[in-house]
Amino acid sequence: MNTSLTLLDRNLQLVRYPQDLQHPSWQAWDAADEYIIEYVEQNVQGLQHQSISIYNDDFGALACWFADFKPLWVSDSYVAKQSCLVNLQQNNIPVESVIFYDSVTSVDSPAELVLLKIPKTTALLEQQLIDLQARVIPSTTVIAAGKATFIQKSTLALFEKYLGSTTTSLAKKKARLIFCQPTGCKSHASPYPTIWFTDKPRFEISNLANVFARQQLDIGARFMLEHLSKLANMDSKTVIDLGCGNGVLGLHILNQNKKTKVVFVDESYMAVASAKQNVLANLPEKESGSEFIVNNCLDDFSEKSKFSEVDIVLCNPPFHQQNAITDHIAWQMFKDAKSLLQSGGQLFVVGNRHLDYPSKLKRLFGNVTTVATNQKFSILSASKR
Repeated sequence: MNTSLTLLDRNLQLVRYPQDLQHPSWQAWDAADEYIIEYVEQNVQGLQHQSISIYNDDFGALACWFADFKPLWVSDSYVAKQSCLVNLQQNNIPVESVIFYDSVTSVDSPAELVLLKIPKTTALLEQQLIDLQARVIPSTTVIAAGKATFIQKSTLALFEKYLGSTTTSLAKKKARLIFCQPTGCKSHASPYPTIWFTDKPRFEISNLANVFARQQLDIGARFMLEHLSKLANMDSKTVIDLGCGNGVLGLHILNQNKKTKVVFVDESYMAVASAKQNVLANLPEKESGSEFIVNNCLDDFSEKSKFSEVDIVLCNPPFHQQNAITDHIAWQMFKDAKSLLQSGGQLFVVGNRHLDYPSKLKRLFGNVTTVATNQKFSILSASKR
């Protein structure tokens, strides 16, 4: 893995988190990071006198570079925050140099310079621009960066709609910058959360902007719900909904089992907040039997959870981290589940049939059973012996 960012006669050592599970060809910054750093250093005057806000800094490259100016840092990703913390430490930068905020905590202070990486999810970008309406002042400068293919006319239109006059740069190494000068008089309301309803039972599902399957029940979760009754007797058990998203699986488990406890875990702050809202809105009496944890898979779970024994883990693993296709998240989920489950505990996984989950589970658990399958998905079961 390339860990050395050398730019403008300066060097940073940067890694992805967790470092030991990353592909050797990956690095913890991209051309958009380099482009925005070069532009700011060469064109923005008086950085030491400006309040800097950084959004969507995937692995902390921007935070480390501009740490001398004590930036305010905002992300929806727990993994991104952990990467940033590791990279600050690697470069001997005090953690206190960066002021951390998650995506569900409001920021009230004015922003004079905003550095924003374009996120993969357009809805998240829209919500962040709406949030910035309350923070910009007439002198605010907004500079965004992303892959050139991500910056469409619709992207520029969002900046125009919510903030003000917007232009873009020429492409450089397949990256592009966006320059926005806020007018300071826009106050559009947010269209989020998105709300839809399940059938039988009819649950109201609320989804903040960055939640996976924000607009409808995703087909993997739908397939899992169809076969929940086949998985195991979950009554009086402790179940982890790992990678919970809006919590729809855990919500149905709570509804079907009177004494079951469910722990909702996701690396997205918006996902966990949505899952909690959905339990409170639909099954408020089950709040005491629920727990909501923002985490990287099941890192240090026993220190973060009030439940000491886990009987069942359910997951629908993602196979992307930021813009990279990867199986390391699934692999960590499987390893963490095995480590945490008590003897006889079970892991249930739903995933696309073309993914190599059966061999991975067999390597870890020594056993794997197909619970259900269709043309696209399989539900697999592995038991801890």
